[in-house]
Amino acid sequence: MLDDLSVIIANWNSATLLKDCLTSLQACGPVEVIVVDNASSDGSAEMVERQFTSVKLIRNAINLGFARASNQGIAAAARRYVLLLNSDTLVDPGALSGLVELLEERPDAGAVAPRLLQSNGEPQPFAFGSDPTLAYLLRRTLVRIVSGRGVHDWRTNRTRAVDWVSGACMLLRRRALEEVGVLDENIFMYFEDNELCLRLRKAGWKVYYHPKVEIIHRGGGSRRNDAEANRAYYRSLDYFYAKHYTRLARFVLRAGLIPYRRLLRR
Repeated sequence: MLDDLSVIIANWNSATLLKDCLTSLQACGPVEVIVVDNASSDGSAEMVERQFTSVKLIRNAINLGFARASNQGIAAAARRYVLLLNSDTLVDPGALSGLVELLEERPDAGAVAPRLLQSNGEPQPFAFGSDPTLAYLLRRTLVRIVSGRGVHDWRTNRTRAVDWVSGACMLLRRRALEEVGVLDENIFMYFEDNELCLRLRKAGWKVYYHPKVEIIHRGGGSRRNDAEANRAYYRSLDYFYAKHYTRLARFVLRAGLIPYRRLLRR
């Protein structure tokens, strides 16, 4: 089963986390592992060359971002299923087998993702979600203001079709990728997973959240205090609207984000 699986890791300056991730993958059997290094300055690529000789390494001269690096890995992958995996994750053979099994059992599935666990064992928010329509963003904002919680039940144990799943660990059917295309390289980071899942669904494929499978995502933290990450987030959201929604919706989004971002800074 796992000999049908290629694992793609886009890496940038996370040598220690990457080493732990690759070590966990070594116990998973005959998976193909491809690391695409985005010009790391911390010795990530050299570490892979020295310690993980079976891993296929692609070295970029500059940081191309998550989408472009992941697409390089997808192009180099030789197998029927492609797993996009963050370098700050830890996996076990049972988790990978569980994801592959779901794709094999459900021919309508174009993508599936597991429950993401934080280092403290708690479910990570935003392992899955709904499309960022104006109605959804308004609802999410109101729920957050009133109750201080998210709109989704991150503790759910029910496998179900959702709008999108996190690209931190997303298993994709190659045939579905060949039909709809790979990640949108106009997105440097944030929303590339959401955007790909939307294209899959428009083409008739389903996207599944499969919480019976769990992996650890050690870096699944907040971008609240990272100014550049916040700017990238809102640029990507604006691009998403330009690509998939109307001009009016994009105008309303831009207008609404002004008071929303001020509110977050309080």
